[in-house]
Amino acid sequence: MRRMLIVAGWLGLAIATVAGLSSAEPELGSARVVFQTDYGDIEFGFYPSVAPRTVDHIFKLVRLGGYNTNHFFRVDKGFVAQVADVAGGRSAPMNEEQRAEAEKTVIGEFSNVKHVRGILSMGRYSDPNSASSSFSILLGDAPHLDGQYAVFGKVTKGDDTLKKLEQVPTRTEGIFVMPTERITILSSYYYDTTLEKCDAERTILKRRLAAAAIEIEKQRMKCFA
Repeated sequence: MRRMLIVAGWLGLAIATVAGLSSAEPELGSARVVFQTDYGDIEFGFYPSVAPRTVDHIFKLVRLGGYNTNHFFRVDKGFVAQVADVAGGRSAPMNEEQRAEAEKTVIGEFSNVKHVRGILSMGRYSDPNSASSSFSILLGDAPHLDGQYAVFGKVTKGDDTLKKLEQVPTRTEGIFVMPTERITILSSYYYDTTLEKCDAERTILKRRLAAAAIEIEKQRMKCFA
């Protein structure tokens, strides 16, 4: 599996897209996504005004169930917890629609939003427009990444889960600090914060049931095909 690198570097910065010149914290959109893991849930929201193409791409992958059975391949305490690229990181096979979206790349939507704990930031290679589906959750402040990697959202709930991830045993492989055991995104769901409370709870339940039904059907086909 090719791993997306999120380290400082000025290569290609001159031709990158630069946006979001205000120093104020951007406004979160109303959509929320929840990743469920053995260590707890992580909820995050998006910055559509900062990185609209990135947000559309990642949110579509979520809606397609693309991150289900994916994993955090990197956990570097005080730096990042990085989600693997969808195309290579899932344990379940992808359907054609998931693969088509997962293999897309997104133009580098760089901004002046700071890389601080809880921020979501796209991984990429040296090409500033090579971001695909791998992204990092910041576990600390990383000013050397500012303006070089596309910030597209932040964690809204689940810092306790992040703290648990920071305690897992790790090994070092090159520049990467990686967990010794797989940290799987068991399932994911999404909801809209503008809904009334009862509607929101009903929607969350439906998403969970739908995600469970999909995985059950996959296992049924695998076992009885």
